[in-house]
Amino acid sequence: MSDIAQVDDKVRSVVQQALDRHGREREGLIPVLSEVNRALGYLSPEALSEISRQMRVPKSQVFSVASFYRMLSTKPRGRHVIQFCESAPCHVVGGREVWQALQDELGLQPGETSADGRWTLVTTSCLGVCAVGPVVIVDNDIYGNVDRAQLPQILARYA
Repeated sequence: MSDIAQVDDKVRSVVQQALDRHGREREGLIPVLSEVNRALGYLSPEALSEISRQMRVPKSQVFSVASFYRMLSTKPRGRHVIQFCESAPCHVVGGREVWQALQDELGLQPGETSADGRWTLVTTSCLGVCAVGPVVIVDNDIYGNVDRAQLPQILARYA
């Protein structure tokens, strides 16, 4: 069976829309991957194959880019994605303790998604808000100066 036959209509449509906006040249690969990732929630093998086929970029290169950037995911994520800043400024103001508390609270390790599909926990590099570290992002909401005691209240907002 060919790759084109394995791609469902939704994936094909999302990829096509991203390509229409960003073009088929290699320099558009990251914006295309980002848009498809946002629209589908992750970059499925089918989506990666369709992007590869339409942009005429080898699948290995498409996957390499998709798996390199933490903002992209090649596996399904939870309804809520929690990003924790692992940069040095966040680390020196108590980030390690908050990071461990977050893992304990959710029962997750970095990169894992909860069994109920509610949470995905990932680390990220500097977010550019070092003055308010430690920083946690839930979906697109940024929380600064986070301490261990605040985590239950922050997470409860996404119940």
